[in-house]
Amino acid sequence: MDNKVIGFGIVGTGAIAGIHAQAIAALKNAKLLGAYSLTKAKVDEFATQYNCRAYDSLDELLKTEGLDIVCICTPSGAHLEPALKAIAAGKHCLIEKPIEVTLEKTDQIIAAAKRKNVQVAVVFPTRFYPASQHLKKAIDSGRFDQLALASSYVKWSRTHEYYSSNPWRGTWKLDGGGALMNQAIHSVDMLQWCMGPVQSVMAMSGNVKHKNIEVEDTLVAVLKFANGAMGTIECSTAVYPGAYKKLEIMGSAGTVVMEDNDISQWQFEQQTEQDTKISEGPSEHLSKGGVADPKAISYSGHQKQMENMIEAIYNNGQLLIDAEEGRKSVEIVLAIYKSAQTGQLVKLPL
Repeated sequence: MDNKVIGFGIVGTGAIAGIHAQAIAALKNAKLLGAYSLTKAKVDEFATQYNCRAYDSLDELLKTEGLDIVCICTPSGAHLEPALKAIAAGKHCLIEKPIEVTLEKTDQIIAAAKRKNVQVAVVFPTRFYPASQHLKKAIDSGRFDQLALASSYVKWSRTHEYYSSNPWRGTWKLDGGGALMNQAIHSVDMLQWCMGPVQSVMAMSGNVKHKNIEVEDTLVAVLKFANGAMGTIECSTAVYPGAYKKLEIMGSAGTVVMEDNDISQWQFEQQTEQDTKISEGPSEHLSKGGVADPKAISYSGHQKQMENMIEAIYNNGQLLIDAEEGRKSVEIVLAIYKSAQTGQLVKLPL
């Protein structure tokens, strides 16, 4: 393994593809071999910027010698076709969140990967930051005692130009949803990872600022977890100037609050020496949160996720966010949308 160079390819060359390219460049023993996009001018520009080959077709990219992992960076509702082609070619896939915008498409990807025995990971870099890892360890070791409340806030600013920059933005078919499916899904993933399965949801949504898109720009949801705890989600792309995302996990014996990827509160009934180190740890505000600019994020989390994927593929490590794990947040989001559209309590699984 020490001498093997892991070959990467990228499908789709929008803004997030650049984050993938930067993360690949930061990896040991990895190389971005090429990229493919439906728009030739874009892939040519991307290939020049990131020193890789521009491909005219996905099939041609998939035949590249030494290609191991394909990063799927197309619009959310266009993940299925390139994922199935890559899997059929025996390539491992790292798919940007959400894995797809329907459970039917998601399940097709999962089934294909099982048939071909390839790894599929879904991008949720928040899980890989030290603060998130400390939080999960505290939950798993029972330090909160009975989990009671979990709340996530993603109150960001997006311009009208953001939605008009591409015809697929703000559409159900290719964006899959608005502030919840695109911006807050990272927090949905964190909520279910920390709190366990969601039992039911109630939600309301609307368009406060962006009246010309199909999907919501503001949404509020209430969640009931299988363990008896409750939670809330507040998300928007309609507020100015926007704020760092926040996650609050509270139990009968402790409270942890994260802002962006920093711990702002770490307090337990039974304190340990390690608690002081964690609460006073270095800042992880590497990303500027994507609060008002979707490009203003760090590649650090993507790099850590790629390292996890390489470890799982080549060194018998554990894939932290596989396709089945990526499916969970999609199901929760779709249940919330169903509740917002019907005004009814929606139970899971769907």
